[in-house]
Amino acid sequence: MKTDNFCTDRKKDLSTFQKKLDIKFNDIYLLDSAFHHRSFANEHGNYLDNNERLEFLGDSVLGIAVADYLYKTMHDHPEGDLAKIKSVVVSEMTLSEIAVRIGIQKMLLLGKGEENSGGRAKKAILADATEAFFGAYYLDSGFKVAEKLILKLLVPEIEKVLENKHHKDFKTLLQEYYQKKCKECPVYKLEKITGPDHERVFWVSVVLNGKVYGPETGKNKKEAEQAAAKNAWDSINRE
Repeated sequence: MKTDNFCTDRKKDLSTFQKKLDIKFNDIYLLDSAFHHRSFANEHGNYLDNNERLEFLGDSVLGIAVADYLYKTMHDHPEGDLAKIKSVVVSEMTLSEIAVRIGIQKMLLLGKGEENSGGRAKKAILADATEAFFGAYYLDSGFKVAEKLILKLLVPEIEKVLENKHHKDFKTLLQEYYQKKCKECPVYKLEKITGPDHERVFWVSVVLNGKVYGPETGKNKKEAEQAAAKNAWDSINRE
């Protein structure tokens, strides 16, 4: 979206961003819109000039590009395997890491409050902006061109999963996979806390569709939840 204060420096930054990825937008204002966080739009009095609609579109473009690639290249894998791999490579963690790698965190336009609270490093904001970027590129240049860029960025992540070398945030993986598959969220339950005050042990279980995994232990609740999520994720992958 064109703005009166679309300055030369911003255009230069957007041009540098494109050159790094070896891409070229026909509409540079569309690219810019992909990096408009809601907080920035709200502060500037234009509540609709944010990247949320592009994010909605980009999520679907990303999903079909990855699903199509997996379907065509992994002939010996059943649907369950494809779904699990896809859930990892389109996850918030993976997309936020891609965002940092290609420089999206530097391109974000945030409101002052979000900027001061560390929004530029928040995984959710980075992942959403990455999807919005894909959506904008799709609108600008069509699916085939957008797909080529998406696969350039995502195929290495697919290979990491196949080699079991990807970073694992089991709570995120479990939630995203389970929400898409069953439309439900995992439920974590703190079963008990044991040990003296200086050496507490937290026991947590997780429930998926009525099935209980755990309990698992950790030095704090967050660590125990991760352990329970890992238990559930590993069990699902053995099924």
